[in-house]
Amino acid sequence: MVEIITSTTAEIPGRKVVQILGVVKGNTIRARHVGRDIAAGFKNIVGGEIKSYTQMTTQAREEAFNRMVNEAVDLKADAVINVRFATSMIMQGAAEMLAYGTAVKLG
Repeated sequence: MVEIITSTTAEIPGRKVVQILGVVKGNTIRARHVGRDIAAGFKNIVGGEIKSYTQMTTQAREEAFNRMVNEAVDLKADAVINVRFATSMIMQGAAEMLAYGTAVKLG
């Protein structure tokens, strides 16, 4: 198994970036579920965390992150720096989760 360092910072302490391999990204699109929407509607009235949406978002973030790392592995990167996440609505009830960063070789 290949070990890739990932960081939201531009540098890895104690290491030097010797080559930039390019931007790597991973994404997934998730749709809401009608049953979850009904439960979420009730939570909206009484307040509190909507755990099913939290779980769905966490799974989407992990999937996007793993796809980004796999792209870095394909480039034979040592690390991905400046990792960021973004989300956007694709259509009513469906959203994209995107993870992206810069794949680099370290010295």
